[in-house]
Amino acid sequence: MTVRIDKKIVGYSVRTGEEEGQAQQAAGQAAGRKEGDKVVQLHEKLERPEMLLGSTYKIKTPLSEHALYVTINDIVLNPGTEHEVRRPFEIFINSKNMDHFQWIVALTRIISAVFRKGGDVTFLVEELRSVFDPRGGYFKKGGRYMPSLVAEIGDAIECHLRMIGMLRDEGLDAHQRKLVEEKRAQYEAALAAAGAANGGDAFPEGAQLCGKCQTRAVVQMDGCMTCLNCGDSKCG
Repeated sequence: MTVRIDKKIVGYSVRTGEEEGQAQQAAGQAAGRKEGDKVVQLHEKLERPEMLLGSTYKIKTPLSEHALYVTINDIVLNPGTEHEVRRPFEIFINSKNMDHFQWIVALTRIISAVFRKGGDVTFLVEELRSVFDPRGGYFKKGGRYMPSLVAEIGDAIECHLRMIGMLRDEGLDAHQRKLVEEKRAQYEAALAAAGAANGGDAFPEGAQLCGKCQTRAVVQMDGCMTCLNCGDSKCG
């Protein structure tokens, strides 16, 4: 292509291969930034769409006669692209029991505000599950200990974040799972031989609370306290 120069030439230089590569790299980065500018991120000024996807979780506790219903609505960002993600946008908690109305409304507004800020909101799970009721907690079906009603809400949020992929369940590896299953089978065989009944519970009657997984599944085996749920052992 011919370029006409109307001004006087006062100097010149020849671009080397390295400079050409740097120029191409800079152009590629600029194009990448331009493409990245199109990716929508969740922030507090993002307007709420007319319709949101949601899930409702039922919480039934011995602390209340009526169940608690936790609804979490999600917003889908960048739909139809490789950057499509589903993020929590708001939360609603409803119940026939009006005893906790004030603090439940306050909690839903605060959590919804944190959701809309964007970023990593998974810290909410641990914060809510660390709340203890001064009157004491209770055991859910399966032997899992729940320290408070607030912790139950945190548990529902954790379940939802796992469902949309914001939290990953590390779990036990194949070797650990096999070891736990073997230990549990040995313990149940010993109980059967002694004529003891389990009462249909998920874990043996008389098992203690595990400090790691908060499940009543710790029993003594081979002279060592071992959790039949997560494999935690005082003997390593």
